[in-house]
Amino acid sequence: MGELTVQNLGELVVNVAPGQTVLAGLQAAGIDWMHACGGKGRCTSCRMIVLAGTENIAPDTAPETRFRNNGRLKPNERLTCQATLTGPVTCRVPQQTKLPHISYT
Repeated sequence: MGELTVQNLGELVVNVAPGQTVLAGLQAAGIDWMHACGGKGRCTSCRMIVLAGTENIAPDTAPETRFRNNGRLKPNERLTCQATLTGPVTCRVPQQTKLPHISYT
């Protein structure tokens, strides 16, 4: 099981089940997270900035590789709708994708 800590959501900690995407884990915990394409890997609105634990995230998926190659995903960013965890990861919500009804720290 992976453990996701979202630093700018008050150090929120979410358990992500094996094989479950980060987005699915967040949704299962009742956390609202931007995902304009419905979590299908067609946009980058669900991205997270990875601060620690990159080695605990499964390799890039085809959509993430495509977005990286065209400059829409930075080296320290992953798509929550694509990424699965194998251990602890710490991240932040990017400024561009913060939801207006959530208080970020």
